[in-house]
Amino acid sequence: MKTLRFLALEEALKRQILEPKENISVPEEFGKCVFNKTQMRRYLSSEAYDGIMQAIEKGVRISRKVADQIALGMKAWAIENGATHYTHWFQPLNEASAEKHDTFFEPDKEGMVIEKFSGDKLVQQEPDASSFPSGGMRSTFEARGYTAWDPSSPAFILGKTLCIPSIFISYNGDALDFKTPFLRSLTAIDKAATKVCSLFFKDVHKVNVTFGWEQEYFLVDEALYFARPDLILTGRTLIGHPSAKDQQLEDHYFASIPERVKAFMQDLEIEAWRLGIPLKTRHNEVSPNQFECASIFEEANLANDHNILLMDIMRKIAERHHFRVLLHEKPFAGINGSGKHCNWSLMASNGVNLLSPGNNLQTNLRFLAFVSIVLKAVYEYNDLLKATIASLGNEHRLGGNEAPPNIISAFLGNTISSILNEIESKVAQNHLSVSEKKALTLDIGKIPEILLDNTDRNRTSPFAFTGNRFEFRAVGSSANPAAALIALNTSVAAKMLEFYDLVKIYQKKGKNKEEAILTAIQKFYSASKDILFDGNGYSKEWHEEAKRRGLSVTNSAVEALAAYIQPKNIQLLESFGILKHHELEARYEIRLEYYVKKLQIESRVLGNLVDNHIIPTALYYQQRLLDIVLKYVQVFQSEEKIDVHKKLIDELNEHISALYSLKVSMEEARKQANMIEDIKEKAFMYSNNVKPYMEKIRYHADKIEMLVDNQDWPLPKYRELLFIR
Repeated sequence: MKTLRFLALEEALKRQILEPKENISVPEEFGKCVFNKTQMRRYLSSEAYDGIMQAIEKGVRISRKVADQIALGMKAWAIENGATHYTHWFQPLNEASAEKHDTFFEPDKEGMVIEKFSGDKLVQQEPDASSFPSGGMRSTFEARGYTAWDPSSPAFILGKTLCIPSIFISYNGDALDFKTPFLRSLTAIDKAATKVCSLFFKDVHKVNVTFGWEQEYFLVDEALYFARPDLILTGRTLIGHPSAKDQQLEDHYFASIPERVKAFMQDLEIEAWRLGIPLKTRHNEVSPNQFECASIFEEANLANDHNILLMDIMRKIAERHHFRVLLHEKPFAGINGSGKHCNWSLMASNGVNLLSPGNNLQTNLRFLAFVSIVLKAVYEYNDLLKATIASLGNEHRLGGNEAPPNIISAFLGNTISSILNEIESKVAQNHLSVSEKKALTLDIGKIPEILLDNTDRNRTSPFAFTGNRFEFRAVGSSANPAAALIALNTSVAAKMLEFYDLVKIYQKKGKNKEEAILTAIQKFYSASKDILFDGNGYSKEWHEEAKRRGLSVTNSAVEALAAYIQPKNIQLLESFGILKHHELEARYEIRLEYYVKKLQIESRVLGNLVDNHIIPTALYYQQRLLDIVLKYVQVFQSEEKIDVHKKLIDELNEHISALYSLKVSMEEARKQANMIEDIKEKAFMYSNNVKPYMEKIRYHADKIEMLVDNQDWPLPKYRELLFIR
């Protein structure tokens, strides 16, 4: 009888390439399912349109009257485009989006129904908050929570539902989501950056954070996926011997995209474009069956919404093509994992990218000022940035196979570093002067020659300058990027205000503006140089050096998460009104709970695989070998020529015994951990006492996989998961 694995292989090999549902004209279809400015002008009164524009651009509160008008226009547009329901679409602290659908119709006095959607329904809903993570901010029986419309992110239609991007807060006003503090951090950096811009421009009244994400993912055939309980329940393979060939020939990266995958990508792009998601790039990634898509830069709040939305539609469209998307940071051991590279920059209202070098003194000073500000923020709050990307998945991914290490450092490249070093030296030696023509003795005019591609792409740097932006490469592929961007935005905002005040102090001491700015750049750069590292982030020497510099070097997500409740980080986030002390405590607790629950699930699934798949298969094969030995002895009355069989039996028995013993020990460690009430202690117990058993169990399971007859092995192997499309 065929095993489930071979039935799955047969099914996978029969797959036909599904052509995209349709071909579209991108300019005509882009944003078709979005209530964007074009649709607003068509469906809203001038009063309503002006009201929503004031809310988006200036943060002006929308009145009840205007909200009613907007709701009417939005409803008309949605129904005209086939929508039957509406929902507040929000991002709770479980790293997924959430939605509760209501129909547009309501009963009238005659017992009939009418289509209705008021401003009240648009602005606010009351979903049950009891089953969402809260970190102790409310009791389970306190179920009330509120979603509130975010007008800065346009509504969209997904399927037949009007989705209204929203924040999610508790009855007491505590943030239960990612969007609420993210919006606050964007406001903080806008105000701080506008203040710094006043040193360089006269016409900047707003600064937007811009964000372009690169989303990595794996695809596996759904038949093979359903034959792997670990993939179904944990998103990664808990056992599996490496394929003889994987990525070592470097023949997958940027290679020709397989036709079946390309068909999936085309359908994904069509759906994304209609939802206003500006997907620009698609390509093969380094690992077999690993791919990437990337978006054009957008305003950060919208870009973040688009990334969360994309992860949702990826899963749905993959099913049509009989794929399953794996967004886990390390679904396969021994080859590259998946990240979400977050390209972060600052765009002033006058159209200037504040992180782009220029062609004159003023733009060069501005460029270096903002670079030095970001460096100081990353240096002083590197532990907080690390906490935002710390997770069980990233524990497996970071520090190898081209992923950045667990140490947050920054990379500028030789050109910019040498210029900053020269500034530091000149200022320190009082050799810096500015003439009446504003020409520096420093020869700072070299900066325009750098242009955009002035740095190499150091793949081991978690935070690298890449021309006109910083790329935060340590964010996990399944994560909501808002968590990392909240910390980055807020820390940079704090250093911006500090930089501005320092320049003013130097001016009061008699320095002209240019000299004051350069001196502030020197002070910031000198104070934060320890965050810079251009070398091999995987080396033991860097680990020791980073420790000497005072950077966080722990490989433990549980340890790294404690930065959420460090006094300096609490003070930072409270001072800007991003999150209160108890909200940070809650987030810390939630992240620990997720770590524990995910590891708990993984260890249970691994135990089940050992009991129900690995050991029974090994014993069955061992029995076959014993039968061969017994029959050989019975027939030939000799034990000659059965040495290989006996060695295989002994080797199998050794691995089976070790596997079972380790599994029992892991289960006992898990029981001990589960008895602990304190979530911090429990997380450390799971990390230190339960997790180590999993790699040891895997070692013996993978050895058994290579000993057992291929026909008997019950689970799809790496060579099948990674190379059958």
